[in-house]
Amino acid sequence: MKSGTIRAWAWTHKWSSLISTAFLLMLCLTGLPLVFSHELNELLMDEPWAPTRADGHRLNLDQVLDAALARRPGEVAAFMSFDEDRPVVNVTSIDPNGPTGRYSFQPIDQTSGEPAPAVAGHPVLEFLLQLHTEMFLGLPGMLFLGAMGLLLIVATVSGVVLYAPFMRRLPFGTLRIEKAARTRWLDWHNLLGVVTAAWVLVVGGTGVVNTLATPILEFWKNDALKTLTTAYDTPAPTGQRASLDQAVEKAKAALPGMTLQFVAFPGTDYSTDHHYAVFFHGETSLTRHLTTPALIDARTGELSALAPTPWYVKALSLSQPLHFGDYGGMGLKIVWGVLDLITIVILGSGLYLWLARSRRRS
Repeated sequence: MKSGTIRAWAWTHKWSSLISTAFLLMLCLTGLPLVFSHELNELLMDEPWAPTRADGHRLNLDQVLDAALARRPGEVAAFMSFDEDRPVVNVTSIDPNGPTGRYSFQPIDQTSGEPAPAVAGHPVLEFLLQLHTEMFLGLPGMLFLGAMGLLLIVATVSGVVLYAPFMRRLPFGTLRIEKAARTRWLDWHNLLGVVTAAWVLVVGGTGVVNTLATPILEFWKNDALKTLTTAYDTPAPTGQRASLDQAVEKAKAALPGMTLQFVAFPGTDYSTDHHYAVFFHGETSLTRHLTTPALIDARTGELSALAPTPWYVKALSLSQPLHFGDYGGMGLKIVWGVLDLITIVILGSGLYLWLARSRRRS
């Protein structure tokens, strides 16, 4: 490699790293407990609860919805989700005349229609999640962190390119322990960087995709689902909608062998203005993260279409769990945690090397 090319790669590596280091350290530090968020929430927030009638008849979804909305007069349903390990239906509603984005969340005991305790995340973990995903800045914060993720990818690729010419006179993985501190840290920085490069690219790439969740879903709604709305002039009034319970049963018949995940009501981000979007997922460790919606006409209750998600929505669905190692149980999460700690060492050593070089020059 020519000296001019090496200098260009070195300049790229230095500035892509320096610009993003502070934010990447924040993401690594907040991401470490988030890898184990499910286990930590179970440990810190576990509250024993039993349904009112454990062996009794369950209310249908229309009855659950009526019970939830009766406690929130003036609000309309937005989403409905289902707990996997208890007979609880979670109803999310919104005041159409209230502030945008302010939702009410009600877990409802399906055996009685009474409120159930929410399975909420620990406040500290919720704080870390919001800081990790958007720095409390909403979409601008997400997009900014996506840009930092792109700089991480650039820094990783340029570091791998530079590893060969800078270590050409030494065997792979050499650590010159007898040398000065800066040389020792340089060797550790180079070795750990090149060994973890593939993992960093995976986590960085999935992180960038996750920051694009809002525009991806908006594009999906306005593009792929738009053709389903051509036969409608106005959305169905809330009081004239078809039975939710029958709509879900129609969707189940259209997608046998899949598990009901959640329902998006007309007018929400995950549906159209004219349909119930009933989402299902598979049963394997991979397909449980891939959803397929059945769109049910909100006026007639008839199946309008099965809408297999396009590749970019599938990429988003797979990126979210892969980013936190949520595919292979505790073993994979431990690997993710160790690699996260190594990345913190890489970032810290890179900052130290730049500061040490600056002091030496001055």
